[in-house]
Amino acid sequence: MEFNVIIEKDDEGWYVASVPQIQGCYTQGKTIQEVLERIKEAIEVCLKADGENVKPMKFIGIQKIEM
Repeated sequence: MEFNVIIEKDDEGWYVASVPQIQGCYTQGKTIQEVLERIKEAIEVCLKADGENVKPMKFIGIQKIEM
């Protein structure tokens, strides 16, 4: 299976990764490599716990909106 992963950096310098197709599937790490390793582990855990509720989505893009 293939998943889209969103990676952001918070105010404290941590990288935060989330998977839009799996509600509640996210993790953090001090480096991009670390957060990518951790999100793979998080995906495995989420799929084992609630794999039937994974919602397939086609990636279209990301848009920033200023408020």
